[in-house]
This record gives sequence, C-alpha cells and structure tokens, in this order.
Amino acid sequence: MFKKVLIANRGEIACRVMRTAKQMGVATVAVYSDADADAPHVGMATESVHLGPPAASESYLLGDKVIAAARETGATAIHPGYGFLSENADFAEAVREAGLIFIGPSAVAIRSMGAKDNAKAIMEKAGVPVVPGYYGKDQSIERLATSADEIGYPVLLKAAMGGGGKGMRVVEKADDLAEAAASARREGESSFGNGHLLVEKFLIKPRHVEVQVFGDSHGNVVHLFERDCSLQRRHQKVIEEAPAPGMSDELRTRMGAAAVAAAQAVGYENAGTIEFLLDRDDKFYFMEMNTRLQVEHPVTEMITGQDLVEWQFRVAAGEPLPLDQDDLVINGHAMEARLYAEDTNAGFLPSPGPVYHLAFPPSSPNVRIDTGVEAGATVSTHYDPLIAKVIVWDVDREAARWRMSAVLDDVEVVGPTVNRSFLKFLVERDDFHAGDVDTGLIERLDAGSYTSDMSPTDDDLICASLWMMEQREQAARELAARMGDPTSPWALSDCWRLNDLAHQDIRFRWDGREVTVSATLNADGHRFHIVDGNEVSDFQVVGEGQASGDIRASINGRGVSVRVISVENEMSLFSGEHMARMTLVDPAQLVAADDAETPVLAAPMPGKVVAVNVNAGDVVSAGSTMMVIEAMKMEHAIKASVDGQVTAVHYQVGEQVDEGVDLLTFEAAEQG
Repeated sequence: MFKKVLIANRGEIACRVMRTAKQMGVATVAVYSDADADAPHVGMATESVHLGPPAASESYLLGDKVIAAARETGATAIHPGYGFLSENADFAEAVREAGLIFIGPSAVAIRSMGAKDNAKAIMEKAGVPVVPGYYGKDQSIERLATSADEIGYPVLLKAAMGGGGKGMRVVEKADDLAEAAASARREGESSFGNGHLLVEKFLIKPRHVEVQVFGDSHGNVVHLFERDCSLQRRHQKVIEEAPAPGMSDELRTRMGAAAVAAAQAVGYENAGTIEFLLDRDDKFYFMEMNTRLQVEHPVTEMITGQDLVEWQFRVAAGEPLPLDQDDLVINGHAMEARLYAEDTNAGFLPSPGPVYHLAFPPSSPNVRIDTGVEAGATVSTHYDPLIAKVIVWDVDREAARWRMSAVLDDVEVVGPTVNRSFLKFLVERDDFHAGDVDTGLIERLDAGSYTSDMSPTDDDLICASLWMMEQREQAARELAARMGDPTSPWALSDCWRLNDLAHQDIRFRWDGREVTVSATLNADGHRFHIVDGNEVSDFQVVGEGQASGDIRASINGRGVSVRVISVENEMSLFSGEHMARMTLVDPAQLVAADDAETPVLAAPMPGKVVAVNVNAGDVVSAGSTMMVIEAMKMEHAIKASVDGQVTAVHYQVGEQVDEGVDLLTFEAAEQG
C-alpha cells in the first residue's frame, strides 16, 4: 500500500477520499485554487499545494501541475475523485508515465468508454443492448438532422465526451435541432474540450438504473448491485437510491451480468459504473460508462457495508478484489439527496455567495453527510454548487424515505438559497412513494407545485421578536456593566413609557410587506399584537429568546420551537420543514431602493457570456434566445419575453458579467 496519496480534486469528494485515507494510515496531499485556499479539504489534508487562479482551467484541470505537486510532496499515487481530470485518459497516462499510481482504470479503458460513440460500438460487440442512434463522424447539421428523422423524434443530442448531464439536449421537433445542437456542442467544447455530438432515440419515461462495477489487475470483475438515479433535472441527478425499487431478482441478475460483461470487454480495473436506461417492459439499454467513482457511491456503500474508496486504494496497489460476487449481499435501503445552492423559486438558478450558517443532523449508522463546505465558506461561481450529500439508510425503502424526510428538516443553511424544500417535496410525493419515477418526472412538474413560500408565520414573527428582545436585554446588561451603575434607568430594557404601557415594537419586512410586532409585559408573560395593515392579531406568549437562537415558547397555549439565525438585519427562521426569511427594519435606515425593479434583461447571476445571437437593431420574437450566460457549469438563456427590437448589446462572447447588470437594451413592440 502506498504511504501518501494526492487527491486531484476539491469539495466533498476530496474530503470523502481523505477520510478513508486517514483510516488506512495513508497521508494525503490537497491541491487548491485561490478560491479554495481556506476550504475544508485543504485543512483536512496532511499537506497542500496551490495550483492557481479560481477558474478550473487555470488550476484543477492543469494535469502537469497536479503531477508536479505529487512529485514535490512525495506522493506516490493520485486519486482523481469525480469530474475535472477523473476521466481524462491523457492525464491517467501521464500519471503512470511519471512513475505514479493512478487510482482508477487504465488510459485505454478510459478512452474506450469515454467517447460514447466508441463505447456503444464496443458494447454492441460484447452483446450488451444499446439505444438506437447515430454515432458517426459526420457532424454537419444536415447529417444530424437526417439521423434524427430516421430515428424519429424526440431525440437526445449528447456530447460524445460528456458526463454529468453536460452537453445534453432533448429535441422534440426538427425546427429545434439546429439551436439545440449549437448549444450542446458549445457546452461539450467548454466542459470537455470536444464538441462532437451523437444522436439517440429519446425513450419515453425510462428509468435511469446504473450498476456499480469493480475490477482488479488479476482479471476479477464483480458488480455491487444497482442504483436508481431517475430523479433528474436537466440530466443532473437529484435523488438516488439503492437498490432500485421494483427490481425483480431475475432483472437484477440480467442487468448485473450485462454490467460485468461491459467491464470485461475493456479489461476494466478499479471502480466504474455502467449506466442503463430501463423501460416499462423491463428492457434495458446501455447508455454510457463512467470510468470513475460516482457522486452517488455512498448509497451502494450503505447497502453493502463496503468502503468503495478503500477498494479503490487496494486495487490500485495491486491487491485482488476484497470480495467475490457471491460474498456481496444487499442489506436494507439507502437514499441520497443532493443539497445544492440553487433557487428553486427562480427556475433553479445557482445561488452563489457566502455561507453564514450551516447545520446538519449528527452522523449515525442511519445518517451520513458528505460535504466539503462549512460555515464561513463561499459557494463560488467557478464550481458546481453542491453543498452536501444527505444520505440515509434504513431497513426498507419506506423507512428510508421517512428518515430522509425527517433528516432534511434538520438541515439549516443561511446565505445561499438551497433546494432543501424541493428535495423534501420530491421524497414525499405519492409517485416517489410508489417507486413510480422516471427521468422526465421533474421536468413535467408544474413549477407552482414545488415553489416554497418563505414568508414568516405569526409564530415566526413572535419567536423572532422574543429573540430580538433578548438581544436588547443583553445589550442593556452590557451597557450597565460598562457604566458601572446597574441601577441606572438608561441601562434598563423594560421599555418604560410616559403615559403609556411599557411595550416593545419590532418591525419586519418581506416581499414588500411590513408588519409591526408589539410586546407588552403582563403577569402571565407577554401580550403580543401583530399589526399587519389594518389587521391586528393578539397572542398570549410565555417564553424567552436564547442567545443561541433557539426559541421555545407557548403561544396561546401551543408549544412552539423555532431557531433564529440573524446576519446583520436579515433573519432566517427554521421550524421543522418550514423556513422563513425576513428583514429586521431599522427605521433610521429605510431606503427606497427596495422597491426598484430588476431590469428584465439583466444577468441573473455572475457568469460568462458564451453566445450572443442578436445585434443592435434586430427585431426579435417572444421566446427568442438573444444571449446565453454560463455560470456554475450551466447555461442560462436570456430570452425575449415579448416581441420587440434590440437597441443595444452591452456584452460580447467571452466577457464576464456581474449579477444584475443590463445585458441588452430592448424595446417592446407596440401593441396594435
């Protein structure tokens, strides 16, 4: 076994690999960009090496720098994680040529399976069923269109070197093919340096079921059962589970055997995943092979009791597989939910920015949190917005589903907007409960069904007021201590008033509404009045705020528990599945800017302009894509909401833009 390994990655996967390395007594080396200088994976490592600026192309994707860092630190092996260089055959080859161990498959296997067109040819030869499609070299739009017509719409355009949902577009009709191909090709070139496309028949309501495989240098190959990854959005997995619901033993055996045959066809070593599309008739088709460890590998670990990273280390060191196929069994059920910094209410736009507060339930045999983010960190626009993977295990699928729902209630993030409520919404849906899921389920949902209302309830307002009253009390105590006169009336917080009852008024604002909460001390606690316009509600409250933000109160005889997290004047409140946000109003600092409207054609987030389809003077129709912004590995189209004319274009391809800047000047056509 090697003594020191360099992890050529960042975030949660770097932390994940380091945990196993530490357990095995293997020293670790982290690499990092300027944006990650204080990241958790850097602090976890035995030592670390700086690579360069934040952009991955100038840091994490520089294979020569990574190899130089390994040599410099005396690491004898490199673990690539997932993404970045993990499926780069040239990098794997360079690592081995440098006399180092690449903890992954051979460069030959990566090349064979990395190009989807070549991979499908290999699978057909090996007897593994594949989806009908076009995988040829002629990349003209005419040839792609002809192939799509032959296959029949809808079709799926895929970047041949793609992965992780990048460079993929579903095309419903011929008129949309050219624009979709340009976008997919552009994303393929940006993400993988290759814009070659293939065309596949788009199956209606298939499931995405993948099989974890493992091979060693002694000719052994096993599978560690399947995972269902059907809940996806834009081909990015959202919730994964193992084993797949509704799988018969016969189907599991056939699919496992096909996956092993696929791995054997390329002499595969180390961890890999064979991804299949499964139709309603239990027919499955090879989709692609991921020649690396998957993001969702924890659910396989939870149901098999195996540490797949340890397996990777041992196989890379020349050891045989730890177990034979007959030794592997399924125990219970596991689920993983990907917690992203994204705003579900705003069409899933990434939500970069500082993380002020981050809390997860404690780890246990039933709960596992894989994260590479901590409070005080910043979710950068340069990388995937994944904050954490929330993983649960239980004795069966229904128990695991309920546990996931409960665990999500205990996840708290203040700063970036996250998809916690959306994850809980999915887990509690009737179709997910029944295991009736497919890859298009999320795209078919009505956005109004899963948008989350973060408006505060009366309970929230009262608990926030209790917390604020405690803050005032604490400030008064500190003032008294500084004055040296605890009896001074100026150091009291009883809100005494001349010719009026002593009361405290606290004002909150959200979504253009402003509410005043007034608290009056009485013999039984406090009498609260919530004044919302002309409406006044009364509550008898017993309780007090804690400096920690934990508030427990009795409101009209009902027990209430809320956690309050305050960042300057912004308040976030957590109560079970409910989260609320509001602003504490300081009358001295009211500004009219709150009512300003964001320009319709403004940048929705910081990013880079990757396409400009219009010029000043162009007349466009509603729905036309005028510009495309790339941020956090995703493309966002800026479209005309109405017919009109472009009067100015303010940015060109390649330029970086800040959130909120005007991208174009646009005049709507007169309605006649």
